[in-house]
Amino acid sequence: MNIFIVGGGIVGLNVALALQGRGHSVTVYERSEGGSVAASYGNAGHIATEQVEPLASRAMIRSAFSRLFMNGGALSLPLAGVSRWLPFSLRLIAAARPDTFLRGKAALSRLVNDALPAWRRRLDDIGAADLLREDGHFVVWETPATAAAALKAWRDTDTGSATWREVGAEELAALKGLTTVPVAGAIRFDGTGQVADPRRLLDTLAATFTARGGQIVHEAVTALRIEGGRPVVGTASADAAVVCAGVWSKPLMEALGYIVPIVAERGYHIQSAVPAWPQGLPPVVFEDRSMIVTRFEGGVRAASFVEFNTTDAPPDARKWQRLERHVRDLGLPFGDTAKAARWMGARPTLPDYLPAIGQARGLPVYYAFGHQHLGLTLAAVTGERVGAMIDDGVVPAEFDLSRFR
Repeated sequence: MNIFIVGGGIVGLNVALALQGRGHSVTVYERSEGGSVAASYGNAGHIATEQVEPLASRAMIRSAFSRLFMNGGALSLPLAGVSRWLPFSLRLIAAARPDTFLRGKAALSRLVNDALPAWRRRLDDIGAADLLREDGHFVVWETPATAAAALKAWRDTDTGSATWREVGAEELAALKGLTTVPVAGAIRFDGTGQVADPRRLLDTLAATFTARGGQIVHEAVTALRIEGGRPVVGTASADAAVVCAGVWSKPLMEALGYIVPIVAERGYHIQSAVPAWPQGLPPVVFEDRSMIVTRFEGGVRAASFVEFNTTDAPPDARKWQRLERHVRDLGLPFGDTAKAARWMGARPTLPDYLPAIGQARGLPVYYAFGHQHLGLTLAAVTGERVGAMIDDGVVPAEFDLSRFR
């Protein structure tokens, strides 16, 4: 078949390679040259196999006020974006009902538990196994009170195939050597991972796809028409299309009759130009500050924030400034924050914190978007699921968009 992929981020490229590997002729439409504005590039590089519980939960709702930006937390609800985040929040509250949460957790767990094996298969396929590091990650607390509360919370949390333990003396000493503030407690996760560099990952996926005969068209797709039973983009038609355009998937799927209550969940990072962070140290989450720090090949990245807003709202410079202040106050080996690169991008998030993966009713149009914080984590396994859906008719009903009515 000749298949169009709308969206060339981390999910779209994995879908494209999976379909290409099944013998299909694939064209990818990607709105941005290089993709540096997308969450695919700006993420923390963390493959979060511990996150099998949807964030749409009663525990998250109860803690929302303490997590607000104005209270020092990562959650931001700008007044200018209220028309987006208020209806989204009402749907989130409904999705946090215990029965809905448990169904979502079961569905998400099945997907997340195959995330790392799927990445191994994909990176072996493209000859880039060195891009995957399976060293786990650390979570650190600065006060005895926050450490005790967090340890209790983690004991009550299902972490799927990932496990955690309190750090040993040598690990604790290494973590204390990172910062000038006290470290009151820390845990280390096993069974999670990171990518060596998001930029190289995206470039390698794209280069492999084109080397195998695929085509990437740098063009924003604003309409996906159906003519004669075939999806049409501009003047070109195909046998099938897959919508993988993140937050920009909304108008494309709504034109096909779906309700898509997606929100732009915007994250921020700063990145040093020089990797001053200790070589080989896995990502470190400074949970008291809602910040994760990861060493990549191209530098050290500090990332944070959950800002519900519109895609075209201007960045909030206060968030970069807070990241810079956290780095300085912690005394981290980060480099000169005044010279750090700044980034902001939008995670595509649906109110039940589950992805949308399925087929449009009676049409040769498929979709895979809405992966929220798990876009990197779930990209490879999503590609495999879409390939099975198109070729074998294996549609993951639990992620169908018809759940939104």
